[in-house]
Amino acid sequence: MVNTERVESRYYTRDGDAFVCGLCPHGCRLRPGQYGRCGSRRADDDMLVAYSYGKVSSICVDPVEKKPLYHYRPHSRCFSVGSIGCNMRCRHCQNYSISMMSYGKKRTTYESPEELARMCRHEGLDTIAFTYNEPGIWYEYIMDVKKADPGLRIILVTNGFLNEPPLRDLCGIADAVNMDVKGFTEEFYRGICDGHLEDVMRSARIVHEEGVHLELTYLVIPGRNDSQDEVRRFCEWVRDDLGADVPVHFTRFHPDFEMTDVPMTPVETVMRCRDIGIDAGLHYVYVGNVLTEDADNTYCPGCGRTLITRLGYLVDVTGLDGDRCSNCGRRADLVLR
Repeated sequence: MVNTERVESRYYTRDGDAFVCGLCPHGCRLRPGQYGRCGSRRADDDMLVAYSYGKVSSICVDPVEKKPLYHYRPHSRCFSVGSIGCNMRCRHCQNYSISMMSYGKKRTTYESPEELARMCRHEGLDTIAFTYNEPGIWYEYIMDVKKADPGLRIILVTNGFLNEPPLRDLCGIADAVNMDVKGFTEEFYRGICDGHLEDVMRSARIVHEEGVHLELTYLVIPGRNDSQDEVRRFCEWVRDDLGADVPVHFTRFHPDFEMTDVPMTPVETVMRCRDIGIDAGLHYVYVGNVLTEDADNTYCPGCGRTLITRLGYLVDVTGLDGDRCSNCGRRADLVLR
């Protein structure tokens, strides 16, 4: 199916013969014929167009743990969908074939919001995860998918590099967010990601403030963002600004895109990051891209009882009585329904 209609972007202003995008902190100023840095905004003569609207590059049915979300409806599945483009340019991106527009035109198909919702329901699912590339730049489409089927649950897997007004709009329809905090220095964000740490920290605070279920992912890259001091400062920020109950995932890096010269993260390093998080007082700290016997389990912060066991994507809810620890009665920090 081909979409022949242009969809107007919902956050921009006109400045003389140009349009200024208001979706993310880059604030691209575009003249007719130009595309934004994200590849999802195009300036026409009369308006700024949401160029990627409805353009679907990837679809899959995933366990929710793959997002990763460990505290949102454990052992459920979601309808994962992605588009093209990104407003960051991470040198280690695993999905660069769809996120970096200059690295080949990934074939897409147009799906209307109504059709995407029907596809999700056809799979017997009630949850759509917008993932693979940055969902924030698909703002108009995501809002319209929710409008097409208000009963759908919405998951966003995001880099958090979005301006406050559209982010708050998305929080109004989102049920869960996994946000990447890619490092904890401005130098890392500028040099590796073409973004800004403070904007991502602000976004995490907004999502938490809006009451949307939030989990954070920190990809641990050897020699780039893996120092004990940097990881500790990140964990202390989560504890102090967001709360000790926000789950954190330390994920193992593997070489990709423009960082194939960097070795895979040693298992010992991600396990050390987990220990730092626990020592900082975080209640739920996990590791990713590592198969472990117990580091991905969920334990009750009150008594230490195992609430959920995980081995890869094999999940077993073992220690809950309803929404409480079956041993001490503490309410679990989980979204179960």
